[in-house]
Amino acid sequence: MMTQRHFDEELADLKTKLLRMAAQTEDQIDQALTALVTRDSALAREVIERDHQINALDVEIDEESIRLLALHQPAARDLRLVTTAMKIATELERISDLSENVSERVIELNEEPQLKPYIDIPMMGNMARMMVKHSIDAFVKDDAQLARKVLADDDYVDDLMEQIFRELLSFMLEDTRTISRAIRLSFIAKYLERMADHATNIAELVVYLVEGKIIRHTTPPGPSKESLAQD
Repeated sequence: MMTQRHFDEELADLKTKLLRMAAQTEDQIDQALTALVTRDSALAREVIERDHQINALDVEIDEESIRLLALHQPAARDLRLVTTAMKIATELERISDLSENVSERVIELNEEPQLKPYIDIPMMGNMARMMVKHSIDAFVKDDAQLARKVLADDDYVDDLMEQIFRELLSFMLEDTRTISRAIRLSFIAKYLERMADHATNIAELVVYLVEGKIIRHTTPPGPSKESLAQD
């Protein structure tokens, strides 16, 4: 049985790996959006190729967490911390997968002329990226209030997605030649909306870690513009 001091050091190392994974995941989102706006297929391919690094960290964190649970059999908050870290890693891995999906659609879109100036979709993507950042900040700071702001921000992403879908539908109805591009852009919007959902899941895990409360499937608080202004 490892000593408490040794266990604390192992926990700190686990958190460090999780933060490195989060930073790489945020970068994946940012680079995928840059590839979209600049029509840079080479950058999109780099995002796709880097996804394996996130996958490797996910496996590493999972294995380390299981080892800590088996060796130390933590209780109370330490147990919540280890299990929460495992779940957050899974959410980050899925967000990275979605960045890969965005990049795949970008490469396909670049084979045709640009349908429209990209304004709302990058805005939506940046909101999703900020939600990921804020949820991880909440984890680092044990800040349940910040986590709850992330939950509120999800409403803005949902509203933007609906707005984007309506605009893309109008393109398709007016000119059938736009259908393939509009569908791919709608896929990208959906991927970004799902990233925000995963960030929301992380925020819910942080509330559980800090307060011991499971708030999944409960009514979220109203939207908070203040948190969107943070970075």
